[in-house]
Amino acid sequence: MLEKLRIIFSTLLILLLTTVYSFSELVNPNKNITPKEVVEIQLNGLKQNDLEYKDRGIEQTWTFAHPNNKRVTGPLGNFKRMIKGASYKMMINHLSHTITELGSSDKWAQFEVIILDKDKIYHKFNWQVEKYTDEGVLKDCWLTTMVSSPIPLGSSI
Repeated sequence: MLEKLRIIFSTLLILLLTTVYSFSELVNPNKNITPKEVVEIQLNGLKQNDLEYKDRGIEQTWTFAHPNNKRVTGPLGNFKRMIKGASYKMMINHLSHTITELGSSDKWAQFEVIILDKDKIYHKFNWQVEKYTDEGVLKDCWLTTMVSSPIPLGSSI
């Protein structure tokens, strides 16, 4: 009986640890991530929004939002509602995207992002990141400061 309990306990412990550690951590900003990589991380998250758990991609995007943007959009719950709203919902679970640099300096970079949504319609966005200059853990990290409203480009069919 004691041996059976040990086996059950060991099995449950392994199952619990596997479940807890099966989710990969969100990528956090650091000064080694380039401006284009920031946009790529955010878009890849949104492309597979619910891959590991509900709204993980939106949370990943939020992680790279500039603090000034977070003050405007409000807390994460508000940000989720905004992304799921009419203006940005085409980003969630999109099929593909391209990122083209439009210009940059040592403090900012701007990109043209074209998304093919799950309905096979293309949308264009201007996406801007800036280097955070205040002291603290985000110093010298590239963070998103602006994403334009989408410009529909038409169907892929």
